[in-house]
Amino acid sequence: MKKIKKALVSVSDKNNLKDLLEALTKYKIELISSGGTYKEIKKLKFKCLEVSEYTGSPEILGGRVKTLHPKIHAGILSKRNNKSHKTDLIKNNFEEIDLVIVNFYPFEKTLEQTNNRIKIIENIDVGGPTMVRAAAKNYNDVTVITSSGQYDGLIAELEQNKGFTSLSFREKMSMEAFSETAYYDAVISNYFNKIQNNNFPKKKVIYGNLIEKLRYGENPHQEAGIYSKTKNLNIEQIHGKQLSYNNYNDLFSALIISKSLPRNLGTVIVKHANPCGVSIHKNNLKSYQLALACDPVSAFGGIVSCNFKISKTLALELSNIFLEVIVANGFDAQALKILKKKKNLRLINASSFSMKNSTKFNSTHESILTQSEDLQPFSIKDFKIVSKKKPSKYQLKNLIFAFNVCRYVKSNAIVLANNDATVGIGSGQPSRIDSCQIAIDKMNKFQNIQEDLVAASDAFFPFIDGIEKLVQSGVTAVIQPSGSIRDKEIIKFANQTNTVLVFSKTRHFRH
Repeated sequence: MKKIKKALVSVSDKNNLKDLLEALTKYKIELISSGGTYKEIKKLKFKCLEVSEYTGSPEILGGRVKTLHPKIHAGILSKRNNKSHKTDLIKNNFEEIDLVIVNFYPFEKTLEQTNNRIKIIENIDVGGPTMVRAAAKNYNDVTVITSSGQYDGLIAELEQNKGFTSLSFREKMSMEAFSETAYYDAVISNYFNKIQNNNFPKKKVIYGNLIEKLRYGENPHQEAGIYSKTKNLNIEQIHGKQLSYNNYNDLFSALIISKSLPRNLGTVIVKHANPCGVSIHKNNLKSYQLALACDPVSAFGGIVSCNFKISKTLALELSNIFLEVIVANGFDAQALKILKKKKNLRLINASSFSMKNSTKFNSTHESILTQSEDLQPFSIKDFKIVSKKKPSKYQLKNLIFAFNVCRYVKSNAIVLANNDATVGIGSGQPSRIDSCQIAIDKMNKFQNIQEDLVAASDAFFPFIDGIEKLVQSGVTAVIQPSGSIRDKEIIKFANQTNTVLVFSKTRHFRH
């Protein structure tokens, strides 16, 4: 146990200071502070010694140098049971500092508020993290507090131990302090990499806030949690039980497709991170019905993501099938009333969710693969019509729709589409021709498409057999990336069968 006699308080977040100061004063703890914190403490009518008076050195460089002084850091870093340290303190007329309460300049918040480089740089804290690291290193003797959210814990510790702190408490606060300084430095590091357009620095620092400790991972014997670079995920759960690891995985797989669709248009149904039905029909109810018709069996227990606000009419339709999660850009009051009758059904408002400037991470053992996300919207100029037969405007729209869905299907991916909706999806097969067969089988099992059937492939057909199988199933137009040594053979086959063939300039594997 260590008695707290002297505390240094320097905080940017001045919330909840009064209760803290009352607790410190109760145990006759001497206060040292500087700048705005000192003024706030005096305003609250508590006794406090200003840092400049304590050290005998004035604040200089416009406040950039306040606490960077040997008297401060010797007081924090000195080992209480080390005779040499005690001698040095006495020789220099320094005193021990037992408690450091510091939170940093709001660098991250400043980034959200301005692009002004001068303001951003001035909000890089130097003295605060330095004191925190010193106190955290010397946790055997010193207590460190790095956020207002820890005040209640400190007050309880002081109350329980009559002004003392336990080693276990100090060790825990040290752990949290080092996490805080690491996170703070990571945000700064990433900022400088960003302004330098350095997406792959020699040392990559990944940071995040724990959003939720999950019940378990992909399977019950695995531990799991979800972190975000922001304080939240920009989605709001408004009903239902806790989201699982698999729910989150499916949820983001659905959202990335939803947000790639036309504004306020489109329904996506996902199962095991793969779409099993997508539609951009302008009528929202019809859109859902078409997406469901693509594979109603796989949709059971899946996730529905609507890129629009859900109405009462659609809610009634959605309530007829077992679903794990429904995501939408909001819900009408009557829709909520209907859907909330299912107590476990998770309802997510994703109206604020955006996929802009996303980076994708994939961990494998102790390594991390990282890349920019495949989010670039398609335009007509990204494609080239290479067949003699030209697509109608309607056909081209369906081809591009199918190709967009295709890039979010696990490779090898084949998507069949008709009337602004998928009608067959083949995913995740080592052989592209197998994916073709699965997509065709799905279509034939659930629907009877007689005309205007189009197909998309996430990569080129290496041989004629794949496109031949599609054409034999009734496909009249195909879109695929170019790049095969047999591209000319594919074009020749398309012309021989009077099939529309469109080449994409980009490939879209999703492993």
